Amino acid sequence: MKKLFSFPNPVNDAAARTVATGVVVLCVLALITNAAWLLIPLTYGFAARVATGPTLSPLGRFATEFAAPRIEKTASLRHIARLLPGPPKRFAQGVGLVFSGSATIVWLNAGWAAARWILLPLTVAASLEAFLGLCLGCTAFGWLMKIGLIPASVCADCADLSGHFARVSQQKTADPVD
Repeated sequence: MKKLFSFPNPVNDAAARTVATGVVVLCVLALITNAAWLLIPLTYGFAARVATGPTLSPLGRFATEFAAPRIEKTASLRHIARLLPGPPKRFAQGVGLVFSGSATIVWLNAGWAAARWILLPLTVAASLEAFLGLCLGCTAFGWLMKIGLIPASVCADCADLSGHFARVSQQKTADPVD
């Protein structure tokens, strides 16, 4: 049971960006088609990923079992198949859960016209992660660690980035360039 409710550490960046792309697709589809019901699978996905990583998330499973392995084999995309610390990614999924959950609650109580405004910042944040590799939740996690709201013990790699960057550097030199 403990293994079920765990989050991977480290996290494959290609898988994280694939999940973010799926979130962007769901958000944009909901906004364009006014399909508010898409908030339900969106919110479920975030809740599942916060609780169990990719295990109970269909999008997470697709990203880790199908997309990421293929991205790692593609020479032109290999740069996004790096490993990143897991705790900031879990925090980012939690932020996504807050936004998607809030949008769902607002939709059910006040209607889609109000809920869609909550979905816009989530769409922007997921787009930054998907297309640029910029994780706003991870950035906020780092700031919260820096000011002491998140203890260093939560993420040793985040507290000592020199060790993380050394491992990434070794990983890049070990990968053959096609």
